[in-house]
Amino acid sequence: MADDKSKSEKAKQDPAKKPAVKKPEQKNAGGKVNVYSLDGNVSKQVELPNIFLTQFRPDIIRKAVNAARANRRAPYGPSPTAGIRHAVRQWGKGRGSARVQRLTQGAKAAESPCNVGGRRAHPPRPWRDWSEKINKKERSLALHSAVAAVSNRKIVSGRGHRLDEKVTLPLVLSNDFESLYDSIKENYEKKGERPAYTKETMKILKAVGLENELDRARNGMHVRAGRGKMRGRRVKSPKSILFVVKDVEKTKVCVGNIHGIEVVEPKKLSLELLAPGGDAGRLTVFTEDALKELGGE
Repeated sequence: MADDKSKSEKAKQDPAKKPAVKKPEQKNAGGKVNVYSLDGNVSKQVELPNIFLTQFRPDIIRKAVNAARANRRAPYGPSPTAGIRHAVRQWGKGRGSARVQRLTQGAKAAESPCNVGGRRAHPPRPWRDWSEKINKKERSLALHSAVAAVSNRKIVSGRGHRLDEKVTLPLVLSNDFESLYDSIKENYEKKGERPAYTKETMKILKAVGLENELDRARNGMHVRAGRGKMRGRRVKSPKSILFVVKDVEKTKVCVGNIHGIEVVEPKKLSLELLAPGGDAGRLTVFTEDALKELGGE
């Protein structure tokens, strides 16, 4: 009893002092993932960064993507004098014709919205503000959630991507893929031939298990309907594989001619690359060094 009283008295004397609580060690619980060599075999396994443990929030992802697209919109509208650059007058009554403005040099109607070449009745307003606000923490959560979604096979397959069941997600390639450009160039120069970067890269992607995805992107190409084909975007191709590498320029030479493929470095990952149109789960391929950099190493 005496000991209990002495402990309570000490606690009353030092109310600010509390017993130290030992915090549990934060271990990397992201799980392990296979690292594939260029011949398609599993070379080893590595731990996934903690960012892949982020909760999947499709609502926040779509909100952030819509905000990014809205903030990129530029104001537009007609010229203040569009459709009214004519010398016009009215004929008045008595001629059995509509009382609209007509060219002084001729009988053609002009300027009125109902006439060909006239002003628009309700044109777009240049002063309209298209921007949308989103909190920094929401945008950060959306990016982390989109990164975590690329490791979920159900989400990736639900977006339409096709890959072998044996392949683990996210798909991680060995660092030899970063030096693929140099190795292809060296091999072909020995033969005295022009390097076939796309041909050799396609062989590697098929060996890894991405043949069905490459076929989906190629077969999904189509020519736009209507006037869209006349505006510099004649062919439309579905979004396919996203490569996250450290050496972007050399990788672009190898995969740049394959339909639907994009290349980015880890620090420039964005929501519109990971979740085009707001739909998360894009098939993403990391190199080993890029995956480490994504984890902050």
